[in-house]
Amino acid sequence: MIGRAKEGTALVALVKLAIPLCQQAEHACPRTGPGRKPVIPDWVMAVLIIVAVLKQRKTKSAQYRYLRTQRTPLLTCLGTDRFPSRSTYFDRYRRAWHLYEHAIHLAGNRAVRGGLAEAKSVAVDQSVVRARGPCWNKRQLARKRLPHGADREATWTYSNYHGWILGYSYEVLVSAGKNGPVWPLLASAGPASWQPARTFPDKIAHLPKATRHVLGDAGYDSNEHAEAIEWNAHGQPTGRHFLCPQIYRRGEHRRPSAPRVEKGVRRLHRQRRDQRRRYFQQPHAQRLYQRRSQTVEPFNDWLKSRFDLHDRAWHRGLDNNRTQLLAAIFGYQLLLLYNYHRGRRDGKVQWILDGL
Repeated sequence: MIGRAKEGTALVALVKLAIPLCQQAEHACPRTGPGRKPVIPDWVMAVLIIVAVLKQRKTKSAQYRYLRTQRTPLLTCLGTDRFPSRSTYFDRYRRAWHLYEHAIHLAGNRAVRGGLAEAKSVAVDQSVVRARGPCWNKRQLARKRLPHGADREATWTYSNYHGWILGYSYEVLVSAGKNGPVWPLLASAGPASWQPARTFPDKIAHLPKATRHVLGDAGYDSNEHAEAIEWNAHGQPTGRHFLCPQIYRRGEHRRPSAPRVEKGVRRLHRQRRDQRRRYFQQPHAQRLYQRRSQTVEPFNDWLKSRFDLHDRAWHRGLDNNRTQLLAAIFGYQLLLLYNYHRGRRDGKVQWILDGL
C-alpha cells in the first residue's frame, strides 16, 4: 500500500514515471471547445486510474474505494490537494483513453530514443476481448428485449481462433527486435467490429523513424496500407517494407486463365503488389516475419493473463473499456521502464506486479 510505502517502493516509482508522461500527453492533446477547464487536470486523473488498474481493481467502484483509502499519500506524490469525487472519477474515467493513446506514443518514443526498444522491425496485431454480460443479437435489440446485464455498446466480430465474439478490440504496434523485451509503441482501442482498414492508417504516420520492416498478418493485407508505408506522398520509396501474407481477392475458383490487361494507376498498384509478394517470399523476409509470432502474439497473451482479460472485459461501455485497455498497455510500459531502472534488461516484470 502507498500509505506504508517508503520513497523507493515500486508503486511510488511507477507513479513518478507516469507523471511526466501524462503531463506531456495532456499538453499534446489539450481540451478544446466551450466551457471552462476542469479543476483537476487530466493528467492527475490518468495517473490515479493507472494506479487503480495496476492494483487490478476491476470495477470503477472498487478503484475509487482503493484510491480513497490512499488519498493522502497519492495527493502528496501528485503535488496537489484536490481529490476527485466519486461522480467526477466515473465521468473522467470514460474520457481518459484519449490521453493514454498519446502517453503510449510518448513512452514508446522514449524507449526507442533511449535504446531500450529496437524499432527497426515492428509488428502490429489486433486482439479481441469478450464483453461483460450475456450475448445478444440485433433482433433482440430491435425488439428492446436485451438480456439483463447485456452490454449494448459491444459489437460482434469473427475470429479464426475464437469464432464469433461479442466484445471490444485493441490494436497494438510493438517492437520486433531480435533480442530484448517487447515494447508497445502505439496502441488504440475500439469496437470489436472495427477492422485494420479503419484502425491502422493513423498509426502508419507515427511509425518510428528507425523502422524498416512492418509485420502484419493477412488481415492487414491492403494496397493502401502497404503503399503508405513503402512510398511517400511524392511517389518516392521510403526504404521500408511491409511484410504481410497476401490474399487472392478474386476467389480461387474464379482465377482467370490469362492475366488481365491493366493500365494506369491500377497497373501501378498491381506492380507494387507483385513486388511486395516477391520480397515477402525471400528467405530473409520469411525469417523477419517469424518475429511476429515471437513478439506481438505473446504480448497479447501476457497482457490478457496479467490483467485477467482472457474471459471478459472489466467494464461495460465502449469508452470505459477503451480507458482500461489502454491504461493496461501504458502500465506495461511503466513496468518495463521501472525494470530497466532497476538494472534489468529483460521483459520479466511479473515480480513488480507481485510486489505492488
